[in-house]
Amino acid sequence: MTSDALVDALVRSTFQVAGVLTRIGAERDLSLTQLRVLGILRDRRPNMTELAAFLGLDKSTLSGLVDRAERRGLVARGKNPQDRRVVDVFLTPAGLELAEQVYDEVRRALAPAMSRLDPQDQDRLVRLHAALHSPG
Repeated sequence: MTSDALVDALVRSTFQVAGVLTRIGAERDLSLTQLRVLGILRDRRPNMTELAAFLGLDKSTLSGLVDRAERRGLVARGKNPQDRRVVDVFLTPAGLELAEQVYDEVRRALAPAMSRLDPQDQDRLVRLHAALHSPG
């Protein structure tokens, strides 16, 4: 396989997943970036600087994004327990419920494609993605 074929495969995969996420987000009046926030916050409580880095956004753009999610009751801000000067962002119960609903719907939407892989290939794909996304 050439590197072009690999890039094409990754891009096709990204388009498929982004299409699913965009559709599911639109049904809930959420942008792709807002969905990313929900996904990031499902299992962590980053501070604003860390969240901006996860999303590749500057702090002012992130502040507006968090403000809008806060007004919808999906996220909240709170003092970091280790450093009271730092502001953490976390999901509210309503935000966590929505994040879980979205995740379940994404899983159902991608299931037909994933079912074309046998369990060993699914495991291999998980390991390969982990290798692609590991630092260094």
